[in-house]
Amino acid sequence: MKQNILQTINSPEDLRQLNLNEIEQLAANIREEIIKTVSKAGGHLAPSLGVVELTLALHYVFNTPSDKLIWDVGHQTYAHKLITGRKDKFHTLRQYKGISGFPKRSESPFDAFDTGHSSTSISAGLGIAIAKHLKKSKNRAIAVIGDGSMTGGMAFEALNQAGHLDKDLIVVLNDNEMSISPNVGALSSFLSRKMTSRQVVRAKGELKHFLKSFSNIGENILQVLKKSEESFKGFFTPGMLFESLKFEYVGPIPGHQLESLIATFKNVRDFSHGPVLIHVITKKGKGYPPAEENPGDYHGVGPFDIKSGTPVPAADTPTTYTRCFGDTLVHLAEKEPKIVAITAAMPAGTGLTRFARRFPNRFFDVGIAEQHAVTFAAGLATEGMLPVFAVYSTFLQRGLDQVIHDVCLQNLPVTFAIDRGGVVGDDGPTHHGAYDLSFLRFIPNLVLMAPKDENEMQHMLYTAIQYNGPAALRYPRGAGEGVELSENLCEIPIGEGELLRQGKDILLLPIGNRVYPALEAARGLEKVGIDAAVINPRFIKPLDNELIIEWAEKTGRVVTVEDNARMGGFGSAVLELLAGSNHPHIKVTILGYGDRYLEHGTQEILWRKGKIDVPAITNAAMELMDAS
Repeated sequence: MKQNILQTINSPEDLRQLNLNEIEQLAANIREEIIKTVSKAGGHLAPSLGVVELTLALHYVFNTPSDKLIWDVGHQTYAHKLITGRKDKFHTLRQYKGISGFPKRSESPFDAFDTGHSSTSISAGLGIAIAKHLKKSKNRAIAVIGDGSMTGGMAFEALNQAGHLDKDLIVVLNDNEMSISPNVGALSSFLSRKMTSRQVVRAKGELKHFLKSFSNIGENILQVLKKSEESFKGFFTPGMLFESLKFEYVGPIPGHQLESLIATFKNVRDFSHGPVLIHVITKKGKGYPPAEENPGDYHGVGPFDIKSGTPVPAADTPTTYTRCFGDTLVHLAEKEPKIVAITAAMPAGTGLTRFARRFPNRFFDVGIAEQHAVTFAAGLATEGMLPVFAVYSTFLQRGLDQVIHDVCLQNLPVTFAIDRGGVVGDDGPTHHGAYDLSFLRFIPNLVLMAPKDENEMQHMLYTAIQYNGPAALRYPRGAGEGVELSENLCEIPIGEGELLRQGKDILLLPIGNRVYPALEAARGLEKVGIDAAVINPRFIKPLDNELIIEWAEKTGRVVTVEDNARMGGFGSAVLELLAGSNHPHIKVTILGYGDRYLEHGTQEILWRKGKIDVPAITNAAMELMDAS
């Protein structure tokens, strides 16, 4: 039985003592550990399996952590974590109080930069490289970026400046033809494995045959090309793109051959100066057949059976908000040909897979380019289309300027279907959608709503599309409430809330997924003699001023509840309403997240820690009653 070399590795310094055969064995050990751990608790499997050799070669050649390794997105860092002193904690991956699923500077000196959103590594790496230059340090900065992340415009902004500054920066392009779903766009095709040496050789042969058919003229051209092999290479490889940005281009090289990787990295380390891009070809899911065959399905997974690769059966749960959104949009698009759907490299994650199959000509995946997606939607809207941009809350943050300037300023009928509003769970602070109520509420012309359940979401989506202006529909990750879904959809009057429960002592004002917990809290309060009214506002903007003021006056006490930051959120809107309508006697408690970033953990844990669950609502109501 072969030794588990991983058990002997506590830092990259231990790795550097191994020979090539031992490093290859270590790669196998790491894959086994990643598969075993992720199968129990879930995580980003295929990306991390695809970069095991690449990770080992980088740490073997470069003097980390003095040399800084910056990972783009961070989905692929499990091997990195295992060899940088965290193997004994690896079983806590993405669990509450355990290690993060992404690079985190506070967790390890080997994590040079916190990441979770894509296309940031070259910018950060360039900043680190310039700082080292100013400090006269000889250490290197190495940014590892996937081909999917290269569809983000920020990556090219950084490449452009890096080429201009001409300082030492190494960019490793991990080319596996996928980000989460298969990549799209001309650039992705350009960087794909169609550019491997076999195709290049065949193309050279075809060109030679073609030129020779032109007698002496063709032969003369061929001789010139033979004398300039680099020009020939540049024409047939992505090198010409990066060299035009003043990067030295190296590759493409096989990403699972340790010997080639190590030799290439050593050459670049020892002989290259200025910006260098190393193009590495890898296979997402490498070493685990189910993930190799279906890498998109194994990008982010829950618990699964290792032998079969099938998910561990979960308890029966209601349909998810994401699924309900996707099904409803297909239903609406059947009747309205102007509806088009847009995603930023997340068709499956946002529930648009069925729409894409049913209406391929009305479905647009723009790649990892949220800013472009928003303005693209605005352009569609100016020509009478009804665009729906489905996007995770955390990623819409990247397109805020475009929402303000290109959509809302022009009052265009664009619908934002904002998935993962509120805390999302184990992906942690880079993925929580805890700010959208705050950063969207201040924008003129924008209607902002949040459903209490999946049936109300259907009606809200219909309402948003019917509305002749910009509208945002915000809903949480995960299962709905299990309510019956209406067959016929109807418009909800803009700004109209609903009174769910009458009461004389206190008003509970929950928004979105906090409505049902508030109703449960109200039932509990009744048992201790507190009569609580409950309103489902439905709209954050515009508020139902009349309904809220009426019941705030009747009770004199209000508790607002939101799965969002307190600052500038729904509760702040209610305070502004009451202050502006001269009701200083009304006592208000706002429940939401404080002025801090939220850690990773299950939604249930984070709701409890954030004090927006049923016991917290109950306690807040009782404390407000006692204080009045």
